[in-house]
Amino acid sequence: MNAVRRRHPLTGSTPRGVVVNAADFMPRVLGFFATAVLAGLVVACAARPVGDFGRAQPGVLHDNVMPAVGSFMAKQREPVSNFNQTDQEREMHDRTWRFLVAAHSKDWMFDSEAELQRTRITRAKDWMFKPDRYYNWLKREYYQSSRVRYATLGRHILADLDTLPSTFLSICAVLEVDKNREVALASLTDLAPTAAKDVAARRYENTHHIEWFVRAVNYRYQSYSYALDNLLVETPHEQSIAVDNSLQQLQAWADRASRYDFCSGGPKRLGQGGVTIPSRFQTMVPDTEVIQIK
Repeated sequence: MNAVRRRHPLTGSTPRGVVVNAADFMPRVLGFFATAVLAGLVVACAARPVGDFGRAQPGVLHDNVMPAVGSFMAKQREPVSNFNQTDQEREMHDRTWRFLVAAHSKDWMFDSEAELQRTRITRAKDWMFKPDRYYNWLKREYYQSSRVRYATLGRHILADLDTLPSTFLSICAVLEVDKNREVALASLTDLAPTAAKDVAARRYENTHHIEWFVRAVNYRYQSYSYALDNLLVETPHEQSIAVDNSLQQLQAWADRASRYDFCSGGPKRLGQGGVTIPSRFQTMVPDTEVIQIK
């Protein structure tokens, strides 16, 4: 028997002769179960576990469970590829990761939401971020000198500038991989029945990840710019000149990203940039100039 009795909405009793098929009942159970699981994951990933020097720790939850749940949920709303990642795609994800979160500034870029978005459990929400969060964080931090806030802002901008060239090259390499897939798909015949679907899905995934990076770079520029403008009003110092010069360089990179100009950055080959980011577990060195109030 594959049926359950319907209970009376007021008394809780089951009217005689009234039955409901289990197929009508199971979607509610599954929906409740999915909501409970999602709520648990949201709480669990509120803060990504970190080890020494701020490195994100590999773990079953963030590296296996959440991506598996995210893939299942993403299949209900968007293309999901069954292809393995290429080395170029893995490197792109590793190098862009530091621009999608802000471990150096205590979640001013909504790191917990970024983790849900990275694992595809939720839809993209980063486009709703407002640029005042970085300044609010910088304003709350206690420094012995107001000039140090300019030094902190300048150091964060320079860290982005140091890693952007190699990040752009990694994105350019993934764009080339997508082109090569299209060429192979059009020229080869002995392929799996799902090959065309997986190629289109992987291009969709790569495109959306690159779009996320573009938004992140522009959000960082807008956040830094907002902070500098407000610092000039709050605590004007001559250090603002050097910070403004660095900010103009970052604007040029943000403009290039907005134009999807990732492949015209010069003759350097991928992996030969000035700064190496081996993975998204890259060490995040804490600010030594931040003096916390005891």
